Amino acid sequence: MIYISLLTVAMLGAGVAAYFLKDLIAAVVACAAVSLIASLLFYLLQAPDVAMAEAAIGAGLSTAVFVIAIRKTERYEK
Repeated sequence: MIYISLLTVAMLGAGVAAYFLKDLIAAVVACAAVSLIASLLFYLLQAPDVAMAEAAIGAGLSTAVFVIAIRKTERYEK
């Protein structure tokens, strides 16, 4: 139970960091951290199939697409 609470607080912290970061690559990394923490929470809540899908698509594929898109545009928010 304490692990779930700690992971939830960490996920909220990463989400707030993603919102306030001006460096878009750092914001994407924070979003990937949210996805990875969500996949850990799913695993702890006895849903390993959902955890694997979240880790693969949410943290892996989405992060790659965002990084490629940011590399083709400006890296820092104005």
